Amino acid sequence: MSAAIYDSVLFKDLFGTEEMREIFSDSYLVQKWLDVEAALARAEAHLNIIPAEAAIEIDAKAKVENMDLNNLGIEIKRTSHPIVPLIRQLSDVCEDGYGQYVHWGATTQDIMDSANVLQLKEVVKILEREIKDLQLGLIDLIEENKEVVLAGRTHGQQALPVTFGYKAAVWLSEINRSSERLAELKPRLLVGQFSGAVGTLASVTSKGLELQEEIMKELGVGKPDISWHAARDTFAEFASFLGVLSGTLGKIANEVVQLQKTEFGELEEPFQKGKVGSSTMPHKRNPSKTENIVTLARILKSNVPLFIECLISEHERDMISWQVEWETLPEVCLLISNILRSSNDVIKGLQVNKDRMEKNLLELTNGLIVSESIMIKIGEKIGRQKAHDIVYDACMEAYENNIALEKLLLKNSEIMDNLSKEELDELFNISNYTGYSNDYADTVVQKTKEKLNE
Repeated sequence: MSAAIYDSVLFKDLFGTEEMREIFSDSYLVQKWLDVEAALARAEAHLNIIPAEAAIEIDAKAKVENMDLNNLGIEIKRTSHPIVPLIRQLSDVCEDGYGQYVHWGATTQDIMDSANVLQLKEVVKILEREIKDLQLGLIDLIEENKEVVLAGRTHGQQALPVTFGYKAAVWLSEINRSSERLAELKPRLLVGQFSGAVGTLASVTSKGLELQEEIMKELGVGKPDISWHAARDTFAEFASFLGVLSGTLGKIANEVVQLQKTEFGELEEPFQKGKVGSSTMPHKRNPSKTENIVTLARILKSNVPLFIECLISEHERDMISWQVEWETLPEVCLLISNILRSSNDVIKGLQVNKDRMEKNLLELTNGLIVSESIMIKIGEKIGRQKAHDIVYDACMEAYENNIALEKLLLKNSEIMDNLSKEELDELFNISNYTGYSNDYADTVVQKTKEKLNE
């Protein structure tokens, strides 16, 4: 039985995905440790540092199925060391004495850091795929709802009309920037580690730099300019990126939660019969998936400062800082996997209630939402500030006495001396006052398509 929610049979699928759990499972991690040990042996044999036969044997036996994971756990606890028990097991299964060449010239953190980078290669592939799916889903959502008008809100109050295409395009633009961030940080993140005890490769008396380069080629990762044993900025950058991405997706999800409230009813997350909102109130259709996204985004965000703390390392190696990543790196990756997967589900199945959006626009404020357009139009003739004061007084009366704004304006001589009734009626047509909503949405969609087709 698991004590952690990420592996809980009951709750694991609310906090991660099976695909990401596999990457951070014990067996997968141990295999990545072995992959690094095998790459080290192959590279050393290529440079005649160890016998070719030794590399062949180590490579053949460096398979997780040849390891006893239960014993490995026991020995890690007994020795207080994560890699020495692995070295012993791998050495023991190698025949003809070739086990003596396992881990030649390496240090523990070389193996573990490089293994983490191999895991992150797989993580980045998932992130790229899910982000692309999200971009495509948002493009569809924007194009399908380009002309739908709803209340734009500031400070929680109806402000001016916008199109739903515009609102979703703001989301897409933010996602696009996170896609760019991921592309930019990849070359810095996916860099291996092979530096020896204090990072100087003193254990490799000849061909050390060639060996380092050969290992990185074997692993398919970048070659470091210098040891990063005590330089954890790339992991901190990655975690910070995940914090930004999860914050964006949490914001989108929270917007759905807010607009699904009974009093709004403008959006609804995907619903299928069988989904239960309450154990006691059969009528409830709660936004449980989007609420879960917001929850996970908050948990992920709280982990980011821990990665920043790890930047403050001591001397050439500091296990206090480094060990924090053993817990936090899998956690943030698991969280973002579910956040992204759930966000894609929500965007693809989002219900846009056009009738309710229109009703809320036309009925909730008695026409107050077009006050700016009236002020601007009148201001062209009597001056902006005077127009503001006249329209303000009418708006406050309409607000406090629940009277239609247009009715009050029709009785105002200063308004009607400068506007015809037909002109006033046209100003109350909300679809005429969405500004450049569609132009902005079109620009974002077009730029996204161009980027995806590169």
